[in-house]
Amino acid sequence: MSDLPDLPTIGTDGIDDSSDRKSWVEVLRDYGGKNLEAKKNWYSSVAEAYNRVRPRYPQEIITRSIEITQLPKQSKILELGCGPGIATVPFAQLGFSMLSLEPNREASELAKQNCASYPNVEVQNLAFEEWELKENQFEAVLAATSWHWLDPAISYAKSWAALKEDGHLILLWNTPPQVDGETYQIVDEVYQILAPSIPLYARHEGIETHQADFLKFSKSIMASGYFDNVKYERSIHKVIYHLDDYLLLLSTLSPYIALAEEQRIKLFAKLRELLHQNRGDRLTLSYISAFHVARKI
Repeated sequence: MSDLPDLPTIGTDGIDDSSDRKSWVEVLRDYGGKNLEAKKNWYSSVAEAYNRVRPRYPQEIITRSIEITQLPKQSKILELGCGPGIATVPFAQLGFSMLSLEPNREASELAKQNCASYPNVEVQNLAFEEWELKENQFEAVLAATSWHWLDPAISYAKSWAALKEDGHLILLWNTPPQVDGETYQIVDEVYQILAPSIPLYARHEGIETHQADFLKFSKSIMASGYFDNVKYERSIHKVIYHLDDYLLLLSTLSPYIALAEEQRIKLFAKLRELLHQNRGDRLTLSYISAFHVARKI
């Protein structure tokens, strides 16, 4: 897999706030509603694949989030749901002190391996819900495509309490990389027949809809009552995946994990057949990288 980023387009202008699918708040409730045991084991079977094929966060997204928060270099960051450390490493490279929590054992072990060169990083195999609150200790709370797994009734208040005065919440996002519309039409019928339960965002959903959801989420952060001065920016990127890596990527997305094994095998076999026949072994995908930054009230 190799990233071939376009010149990024950053901003929030021209985004349609309409969407006929479930609202962003409902999506957050769906993920955050899983019990703690499910959260600890959900990615166990795909942790290695997640580490290998999930897209990384573009440097300008990380740089801009830090510019907005004006984090001093000696800042302490509490990271929630670090996975294998995809966002942990670039923040650690900048010298920040990181306490990174990850409920999944396999992912936390990968994070420890990936961060072994950074003594400023401590990875704990622990869910945020289980973590013993240390009040007013951190300049920032970071969550990289993980905030939607947290119960909003806990996440906002506990993050607020962990932050020092004028601390910041930094939420990074990568949407699932998707094929273009013409390519999706080749496989749409396969989904309708073999896996109609897979939601649009996990197979093909317009960038406009994702952006509208991000704007709705900006309002949710404000509505929490714990944070204000919300800033949102995004960049659109392209990436080339080998066909095998694309299918491996799909296997790390929650709706595919939820499929019965036999159903998933049949779906991937048919997707591989059609995509290979019509697009060969290399696919150009697109995804949004974005961030929300908000200040503790």
